[in-house]
Amino acid sequence: MSARLDPRLNAYRLDLAAESLRGQVDSARFVTGEVRQMARAFAPLKGKPETAHGLDNEILFGELVTVFDESDGWAWVQLHRDGYVGYTPASGLRRHVLPTTHRVSALGTFVYPVPDIKTSPLMHLSMNSELSVMGHQDQFMSLANGGWVISRHVLEKDRFALDFVAIAERFIGTPYLWGGRTRLGVDCSGLVQIALEAAGQACPRDSDMQQAALGAGIAIPADLDGLDRGDLVFWPHHVGIMVDSVMLIHANAHHMAVAVEPLQDAVERIARSGSRISMIKRLESPAGTAA
Repeated sequence: MSARLDPRLNAYRLDLAAESLRGQVDSARFVTGEVRQMARAFAPLKGKPETAHGLDNEILFGELVTVFDESDGWAWVQLHRDGYVGYTPASGLRRHVLPTTHRVSALGTFVYPVPDIKTSPLMHLSMNSELSVMGHQDQFMSLANGGWVISRHVLEKDRFALDFVAIAERFIGTPYLWGGRTRLGVDCSGLVQIALEAAGQACPRDSDMQQAALGAGIAIPADLDGLDRGDLVFWPHHVGIMVDSVMLIHANAHHMAVAVEPLQDAVERIARSGSRISMIKRLESPAGTAA
């Protein structure tokens, strides 16, 4: 039974599974799990509980996870944000969950111990990190778990950017990192997810999930003409965003960074590796209150 369910989005192993999957998968034991909150600036999410194992995703500060198992310093979790399942260091998760009120809208910001930019920061937070704000003083907001952030770097959770492509453009030059979703490093689908979430639209994590879930498919023009700003161009295991009818922005391993280039150049280069455009999706404007 379990072969029909994507293990990236469904928490099941032979020895343990989420209670919600009872009757859908074979497992020795089912548990409801415990909700915890990320207390570090960000933490890795991996397919195996091994430090050397590759990165699949990242959990940002303030995000919620359900912990189904904890062993040898690793927690087996499912993210509430996008449903992704994996292993993360248990030490980064706190049991005391604080309701979040704001999110980081800048590429990044610092948490200061006091409302003074000349003090040494406690940590650096990336875009879409979630915050529990309890007050403000001058140009700062105070956090319920301690620390202060610059007010202009955050927004209420129900306020969103109008143009997700403009958000993606702010990441130009960010290093390419497989599984990354911060300004320190990002991959192709991570860039799409960050940008859409900042514009108020939920987005799956991986490019194949995004191709299946986002927007409506349009015909692939033979001459690649007639595309709109915000169209998503998919290849097997890759995705990019059209900046206009000609230029594509994408995090890619050729430039090892987020880069903008003519779509035709990307298509020709990727074709040399044997991969061709699999689909182009057009999105509806996400609902939400503009920032």
